[in-house]
Amino acid sequence: MKSHSYAILGTGALGGLYGGLLAKAGFEVHFLLNSDFEHVRAHGLRVDSPLGDFVLPQVNVHRWVNTIPRVDVVIVAWKTTANGQLAELLPALVNKDTVFLVLQNGWDIEIETADVVGADQVLGGCCFLCSNKIGPGHIHHLDYGRIIFGEYSQQFAGEITPRAEQIAAEFRSAKIDMTASPDLRNTRWRKLMWNIPFNGLSVVLNAATDEIMGNPFSAALAETLVREVRQAAHRYGTEIEESFVDKMLSDTQRMVPYASSMLIDYRSGREMEVEAIFGNPLRTAERLGFDAVNLRMLYRQLSFINDRRTRPAKQSSIGENCQ
Repeated sequence: MKSHSYAILGTGALGGLYGGLLAKAGFEVHFLLNSDFEHVRAHGLRVDSPLGDFVLPQVNVHRWVNTIPRVDVVIVAWKTTANGQLAELLPALVNKDTVFLVLQNGWDIEIETADVVGADQVLGGCCFLCSNKIGPGHIHHLDYGRIIFGEYSQQFAGEITPRAEQIAAEFRSAKIDMTASPDLRNTRWRKLMWNIPFNGLSVVLNAATDEIMGNPFSAALAETLVREVRQAAHRYGTEIEESFVDKMLSDTQRMVPYASSMLIDYRSGREMEVEAIFGNPLRTAERLGFDAVNLRMLYRQLSFINDRRTRPAKQSSIGENCQ
Protein backbone atom coordinates (compact mmCIF):
# COMPACT_ATOMS: atom_id res chain seq x y z
CA MET A 1 0.00 0.00 0.00
CA LYS A 2 1.36 3.41 -1.01
CA SER A 3 2.17 5.74 1.88
CA HIS A 4 0.21 8.95 2.24
CA SER A 5 1.70 12.35 1.56
CA TYR A 6 0.83 15.13 4.01
CA ALA A 7 0.44 18.90 4.19
CA ILE A 8 0.53 20.70 7.54
CA LEU A 9 -1.44 23.94 7.82
CA GLY A 10 -0.14 25.56 10.98
CA THR A 11 3.42 24.61 11.91
CA GLY A 12 3.16 25.44 15.59
CA ALA A 13 3.25 23.42 18.79
CA LEU A 14 0.97 20.77 17.34
CA GLY A 15 1.58 20.79 13.60
CA GLY A 16 5.32 21.22 14.03
CA LEU A 17 5.55 18.22 16.36
CA TYR A 18 3.38 15.77 14.43
CA GLY A 19 4.54 16.94 11.01
CA GLY A 20 8.13 16.80 12.18
CA LEU A 21 7.76 13.23 13.44
CA LEU A 22 6.12 12.16 10.18
CA ALA A 23 8.91 13.76 8.13
CA LYS A 24 11.56 12.21 10.38
CA ALA A 25 9.96 8.80 9.73
CA GLY A 26 10.35 9.30 5.98
CA PHE A 27 6.89 10.48 4.92
CA GLU A 28 6.47 13.26 2.38
CA VAL A 29 5.37 16.27 4.42
CA HIS A 30 4.82 19.85 3.28
CA PHE A 31 4.66 22.67 5.83
CA LEU A 32 2.80 25.93 5.33
CA LEU A 33 4.56 28.67 7.32
CA ASN A 34 4.13 32.37 7.77
CA SER A 35 6.50 34.28 10.05
CA ASP A 36 8.87 31.29 10.42
CA PHE A 37 9.24 30.61 6.70
CA GLU A 38 12.70 32.11 6.17
CA HIS A 39 14.08 30.68 9.43
CA VAL A 40 12.89 27.13 8.77
CA ARG A 41 14.00 27.25 5.14
CA ALA A 42 17.49 28.26 6.29
CA HIS A 43 17.84 26.30 9.52
CA GLY A 44 15.28 23.52 9.43
CA LEU A 45 12.77 22.39 12.05
CA ARG A 46 13.84 21.59 15.61
CA VAL A 47 11.84 19.43 18.01
CA ASP A 48 12.76 18.78 21.65
CA SER A 49 10.74 15.82 22.90
CA PRO A 50 10.70 12.96 25.42
CA LEU A 51 10.51 10.80 22.29
CA GLY A 52 13.98 12.04 21.36
CA ASP A 53 15.26 15.46 20.32
CA PHE A 54 15.88 15.98 16.62
CA VAL A 55 16.52 18.58 13.94
CA LEU A 56 15.32 18.25 10.35
CA PRO A 57 17.82 20.44 8.47
CA GLN A 58 15.79 20.41 5.27
CA VAL A 59 12.00 20.27 5.10
CA ASN A 60 9.45 21.11 2.43
CA VAL A 61 8.38 24.63 3.38
CA HIS A 62 5.83 26.83 1.66
CA ARG A 63 4.82 30.42 2.16
CA TRP A 64 1.82 30.12 -0.16
CA VAL A 65 -0.70 27.29 -0.28
CA ASN A 66 -0.71 27.19 -4.08
CA THR A 67 2.91 25.96 -4.13
CA ILE A 68 2.01 22.85 -2.11
CA PRO A 69 1.63 19.85 -4.44
CA ARG A 70 -1.45 17.66 -4.30
CA VAL A 71 -1.26 15.51 -1.19
CA ASP A 72 -3.34 12.71 0.27
CA VAL A 73 -3.94 14.20 3.72
CA VAL A 74 -4.18 17.88 4.67
CA ILE A 75 -3.85 18.44 8.42
CA VAL A 76 -5.50 21.61 9.71
CA ALA A 77 -3.38 22.31 12.80
CA TRP A 78 -3.62 26.06 13.35
CA LYS A 79 -5.80 27.67 16.01
CA THR A 80 -9.51 27.98 15.21
CA THR A 81 -9.09 31.77 15.33
CA ALA A 82 -7.40 31.43 11.91
CA ASN A 83 -10.26 29.49 10.33
CA GLY A 84 -11.40 32.55 8.40
CA GLN A 85 -8.67 31.58 5.91
CA LEU A 86 -10.18 28.18 5.12
CA ALA A 87 -12.52 29.28 2.34
CA GLU A 88 -9.65 31.04 0.56
CA LEU A 89 -6.90 28.46 1.04
CA LEU A 90 -8.45 25.00 0.99
CA PRO A 91 -9.76 24.94 -2.61
CA ALA A 92 -6.16 24.91 -3.87
CA LEU A 93 -5.60 21.62 -2.02
CA VAL A 94 -8.80 19.77 -2.89
CA ASN A 95 -9.12 16.81 -5.17
CA LYS A 96 -11.52 13.90 -5.02
CA ASP A 97 -9.14 11.70 -3.02
CA THR A 98 -7.79 14.29 -0.55
CA VAL A 99 -8.91 14.00 3.06
CA PHE A 100 -8.74 16.84 5.56
CA LEU A 101 -7.86 15.97 9.14
CA VAL A 102 -8.90 18.77 11.52
CA LEU A 103 -6.74 18.64 14.66
CA GLN A 104 -8.18 21.62 16.52
CA ASN A 105 -9.72 22.20 19.91
CA GLY A 106 -13.43 22.84 20.31
CA TRP A 107 -16.87 21.51 19.48
CA ASP A 108 -18.08 20.88 15.91
CA ILE A 109 -15.21 22.90 14.49
CA GLU A 110 -14.94 20.48 11.54
CA ILE A 111 -18.00 22.16 10.03
CA GLU A 112 -15.90 25.10 8.83
CA THR A 113 -13.68 22.79 6.78
CA ALA A 114 -16.65 20.68 5.67
CA ASP A 115 -18.40 23.79 4.32
CA VAL A 116 -15.47 24.22 1.90
CA VAL A 117 -14.51 20.67 0.90
CA GLY A 118 -17.58 18.57 1.80
CA ALA A 119 -18.23 16.59 4.98
CA ASP A 120 -17.35 13.23 3.41
CA GLN A 121 -13.73 14.37 2.97
CA VAL A 122 -13.30 15.53 6.58
CA LEU A 123 -11.99 13.75 9.65
CA GLY A 124 -11.57 15.37 13.04
CA GLY A 125 -9.37 14.61 15.98
CA CYS A 126 -8.42 15.61 19.50
CA CYS A 127 -4.82 15.84 20.64
CA PHE A 128 -4.06 15.08 24.28
CA LEU A 129 -0.77 16.93 24.20
CA CYS A 130 1.51 19.21 26.19
CA SER A 131 3.59 21.06 23.62
CA ASN A 132 4.71 24.65 23.03
CA LYS A 133 6.39 26.55 20.24
CA ILE A 134 9.28 28.31 21.98
CA GLY A 135 11.01 29.97 19.05
CA PRO A 136 11.05 30.15 15.23
CA GLY A 137 10.81 26.59 13.96
CA HIS A 138 11.46 25.29 17.49
CA ILE A 139 8.93 23.00 19.18
CA HIS A 140 9.18 21.87 22.80
CA HIS A 141 7.12 18.73 23.43
CA LEU A 142 6.73 18.25 27.18
CA ASP A 143 4.34 15.35 27.75
CA TYR A 144 1.61 13.13 26.32
CA GLY A 145 0.84 13.29 22.59
CA ARG A 146 -2.05 10.93 21.96
CA ILE A 147 -4.46 11.62 19.10
CA ILE A 148 -7.96 10.16 18.91
CA PHE A 149 -9.76 10.88 15.67
CA GLY A 150 -12.63 9.77 13.46
CA GLU A 151 -14.85 10.52 10.52
CA TYR A 152 -16.90 13.72 10.67
CA SER A 153 -19.68 12.84 8.24
CA GLN A 154 -22.71 11.01 9.62
CA GLN A 155 -22.41 8.87 6.50
CA PHE A 156 -19.66 7.00 8.36
CA ALA A 157 -21.27 7.06 11.83
CA GLY A 158 -20.09 4.14 13.93
CA GLU A 159 -17.38 3.17 11.45
CA ILE A 160 -13.61 3.13 11.45
CA THR A 161 -12.94 3.53 7.76
CA PRO A 162 -9.96 2.04 5.88
CA ARG A 163 -8.55 5.52 5.26
CA ALA A 164 -8.66 6.27 8.99
CA GLU A 165 -6.95 2.96 9.73
CA GLN A 166 -4.14 3.76 7.28
CA ILE A 167 -3.59 7.25 8.69
CA ALA A 168 -3.47 5.84 12.23
CA ALA A 169 -0.99 3.14 11.21
CA GLU A 170 1.28 5.69 9.53
CA PHE A 171 1.23 7.99 12.54
CA ARG A 172 2.05 5.08 14.84
CA SER A 173 4.98 4.14 12.59
CA ALA A 174 6.26 7.69 13.26
CA LYS A 175 6.07 7.11 17.06
CA ILE A 176 2.81 9.09 17.37
CA ASP A 177 0.19 7.48 19.61
CA MET A 178 -2.87 7.64 17.35
CA THR A 179 -6.16 5.76 17.60
CA ALA A 180 -9.12 5.80 15.22
CA SER A 181 -12.53 6.07 16.88
CA PRO A 182 -15.98 5.20 15.50
CA ASP A 183 -17.50 8.11 17.47
CA LEU A 184 -15.86 11.50 16.93
CA ARG A 185 -18.52 13.35 18.99
CA ASN A 186 -17.77 11.23 22.05
CA THR A 187 -14.08 11.98 21.63
CA ARG A 188 -14.75 15.73 21.39
CA TRP A 189 -16.88 15.80 24.56
CA ARG A 190 -14.15 13.94 26.43
CA LYS A 191 -11.52 16.46 25.33
CA LEU A 192 -13.83 19.34 26.33
CA MET A 193 -13.90 17.87 29.83
CA TRP A 194 -10.24 18.95 30.01
CA ASN A 195 -10.15 21.96 27.70
CA ILE A 196 -13.05 23.84 29.26
CA PRO A 197 -11.86 23.78 32.87
CA PHE A 198 -8.11 23.93 32.37
CA ASN A 199 -7.87 26.29 29.40
CA GLY A 200 -10.56 28.55 30.84
CA LEU A 201 -9.42 28.63 34.45
CA SER A 202 -5.79 29.03 33.43
CA VAL A 203 -6.71 32.40 31.93
CA VAL A 204 -9.16 33.78 34.48
CA LEU A 205 -6.85 32.68 37.32
CA ASN A 206 -3.61 33.28 35.37
CA ALA A 207 -2.36 29.91 36.55
CA ALA A 208 -0.73 26.78 35.12
CA THR A 209 -2.12 23.29 35.70
CA ASP A 210 -0.06 22.55 38.80
CA GLU A 211 -1.25 25.78 40.44
CA ILE A 212 -4.90 25.02 39.62
CA MET A 213 -4.75 21.46 40.94
CA GLY A 214 -2.54 22.42 43.89
CA ASN A 215 -5.08 24.79 45.43
CA PRO A 216 -8.30 23.38 46.98
CA PHE A 217 -10.48 26.26 45.72
CA SER A 218 -9.34 26.18 42.11
CA ALA A 219 -9.26 22.37 42.10
CA ALA A 220 -12.88 22.38 43.22
CA LEU A 221 -13.77 24.80 40.41
CA ALA A 222 -12.06 22.52 37.90
CA GLU A 223 -13.94 19.45 39.14
CA THR A 224 -17.27 21.31 39.00
CA LEU A 225 -16.63 22.23 35.36
CA VAL A 226 -15.50 18.72 34.42
CA ARG A 227 -18.71 17.30 35.85
CA GLU A 228 -20.88 19.93 34.18
CA VAL A 229 -19.39 19.20 30.76
CA ARG A 230 -20.04 15.50 31.33
CA GLN A 231 -23.69 16.35 32.10
CA ALA A 232 -23.93 18.42 28.91
CA ALA A 233 -22.56 15.48 26.94
CA HIS A 234 -25.20 13.25 28.52
CA ARG A 235 -27.94 15.67 27.44
CA TYR A 236 -26.47 15.55 23.93
CA GLY A 237 -26.73 11.75 23.98
CA THR A 238 -23.08 10.94 24.64
CA GLU A 239 -22.47 8.73 27.65
CA ILE A 240 -19.16 9.16 29.46
CA GLU A 241 -18.38 6.95 32.43
CA GLU A 242 -18.12 8.54 35.88
CA SER A 243 -14.62 7.12 36.31
CA PHE A 244 -13.42 9.36 33.46
CA VAL A 245 -13.94 12.40 35.69
CA ASP A 246 -11.49 11.03 38.26
CA LYS A 247 -9.06 10.01 35.53
CA MET A 248 -9.12 13.47 33.98
CA LEU A 249 -8.39 15.15 37.31
CA SER A 250 -5.73 12.68 38.43
CA ASP A 251 -3.96 12.80 35.05
CA THR A 252 -3.83 16.59 35.28
CA GLN A 253 -2.53 16.36 38.83
CA ARG A 254 0.33 14.14 37.64
CA MET A 255 1.25 15.93 34.41
CA VAL A 256 4.29 18.16 34.21
CA PRO A 257 3.43 21.77 35.19
CA TYR A 258 1.86 23.10 32.01
CA ALA A 259 0.75 26.50 30.83
CA SER A 260 -2.23 25.79 28.56
CA SER A 261 -2.25 27.00 24.96
CA MET A 262 -4.97 29.48 25.88
CA LEU A 263 -2.92 30.86 28.77
CA ILE A 264 0.04 31.34 26.42
CA ASP A 265 -2.22 33.15 23.93
CA TYR A 266 -3.54 35.33 26.76
CA ARG A 267 -0.09 36.22 28.04
CA SER A 268 1.09 36.92 24.49
CA GLY A 269 -1.80 39.25 23.75
CA ARG A 270 -3.27 37.00 21.04
CA GLU A 271 -6.93 36.28 20.40
CA MET A 272 -8.13 33.21 22.31
CA GLU A 273 -10.24 30.32 21.00
CA VAL A 274 -13.25 31.28 23.09
CA GLU A 275 -16.00 30.52 20.59
CA ALA A 276 -14.71 27.11 19.50
CA ILE A 277 -13.97 25.76 22.98
CA PHE A 278 -16.62 27.52 25.08
CA GLY A 279 -19.25 29.19 22.89
CA ASN A 280 -20.01 26.24 20.62
CA PRO A 281 -20.63 23.66 23.38
CA LEU A 282 -22.52 26.22 25.46
CA ARG A 283 -24.90 26.98 22.60
CA THR A 284 -25.35 23.26 21.96
CA ALA A 285 -26.20 22.68 25.63
CA GLU A 286 -28.65 25.57 25.65
CA ARG A 287 -30.43 24.28 22.53
CA LEU A 288 -30.89 20.98 24.36
CA GLY A 289 -32.34 22.73 27.42
CA PHE A 290 -29.33 22.12 29.67
CA ASP A 291 -28.42 25.00 31.97
CA ALA A 292 -24.60 24.99 31.94
CA VAL A 293 -24.35 27.76 34.51
CA ASN A 294 -20.61 27.41 35.22
CA LEU A 295 -19.66 27.10 31.57
CA ARG A 296 -21.77 30.18 30.81
CA MET A 297 -19.99 32.20 33.49
CA LEU A 298 -16.58 31.14 32.19
CA TYR A 299 -17.59 31.90 28.59
CA ARG A 300 -18.72 35.42 29.53
CA GLN A 301 -15.53 36.11 31.47
CA LEU A 302 -13.31 34.95 28.59
CA SER A 303 -15.41 36.83 26.03
CA PHE A 304 -14.93 40.02 28.03
CA ILE A 305 -11.16 39.49 28.09
CA ASN A 306 -11.09 38.85 24.33
CA ASP A 307 -13.32 41.84 23.56
CA ARG A 308 -11.31 44.20 25.74
CA ARG A 309 -8.25 43.46 23.60
CA THR A 310 -9.95 44.16 20.28
CA ARG A 311 -11.92 47.31 21.15
CA PRO A 312 -10.40 50.79 21.44
CA ALA A 313 -9.48 51.67 25.02
CA LYS A 314 -11.86 54.04 26.76
CA GLN A 315 -10.86 56.47 29.46
CA SER A 316 -12.19 55.38 32.81
CA SER A 317 -14.84 57.59 34.38
CA ILE A 318 -14.35 56.19 37.86
CA GLY A 319 -13.48 58.90 40.37
CA GLU A 320 -10.24 58.56 42.27
CA ASN A 321 -11.97 58.70 45.62
CA CYS A 322 -14.76 56.20 44.88
CA GLN A 323 -14.75 53.24 47.25
